[in-house]
Parts: sequence; C-alpha cells; structure tokens
Amino acid sequence: MRAKANLEALSRVCAFDDVRVWSNTPEHAKSFAREHNAVAMDAESAVRGADVIVTATNAREPILKGAWLKRGAHVNAVGSPRPTWRELDDAAMASVLIVDSREAVLKESGDVILSDATIHAEAGEIFAGTRSVPSDGATVFKSVGIAIEDLAAAQLVYQASLARAQT
Repeated sequence: MRAKANLEALSRVCAFDDVRVWSNTPEHAKSFAREHNAVAMDAESAVRGADVIVTATNAREPILKGAWLKRGAHVNAVGSPRPTWRELDDAAMASVLIVDSREAVLKESGDVILSDATIHAEAGEIFAGTRSVPSDGATVFKSVGIAIEDLAAAQLVYQASLARAQT
C-alpha cells in the first residue's frame, strides 16, 4: 500500500526510466512489479544506480546499505518508525539528512537515533529557503509522519473532492 502511494506521488513530480522493487516477501515484489510495470529484484540490485529510492518497510535491521547509493541519489525513508528499528545502515545515514521534524525523529526513528546521524535540516527549512541542500553526495529524507502532513494531505483530498463535485 505504501509503495503504491509513493510511486504514484513521485511519478507526479519525476519521470522514471525504470522502476525496481524489492520486498522481503518476493511474491509481494513480483505482484507489485506486474501491476506497476516494474521489475522485482534483490535489494542491492534495486538500489545500485538508482536516482530515487523509497524504503517503506517495517525492517528492524538495516536493509539498505550506504555503499549501494550512487553519488546524488535521494532516499525517502518512510518506514520503520520505531526508536529501535532501522531501514538504513550508518553509511546511508551519513548522507545529507533532511527530516520532517527534528523533535519527532529524535524520539521515534531508530535510523536517526541508533546511527547518531547529523540532521542537516527539516523539510520546512528547505521549502522556506532558510537552508539549502548541498549538491554533492546522497540525500536522505527521513519521515516519521507528523500531524501537519496528515492535515495537508486531507486538505488536498478535500479540495480535489469539492472540485470534482462542482464539475
């Protein structure tokens, strides 16, 4: 479910030459691949050479290694929102780290807590132009989901619903 939502959202802002998928349940990866014109493969093969990577798992141990990331890659790490769970290893977390909320990730994200990663900025700081993202190296956006994101999404859905009702 999360993978489909992420693919749909990212496809609205990026054009992808290929979509690769991995799951710890190979049957799920194959099914998703068939439905979304993607290719199912092992995690390392899915990540190596990719420009954009999304991790949306309930992994308790890292499944993505920083050594697999190419220069300039971007990772949306949206899964494993527990203080003792991780999707990314220390090398991946050493990338330029953007978070949805410093306060929230320092309480909820094992990726951040256990790696002792340095937070470069909150997404809001990037959007407001008060912080920039260095162009060298990989970037990681770690999201644990905060209420304002849910409210913004609900507002967009509501507005789209109103617009459809008026046509």
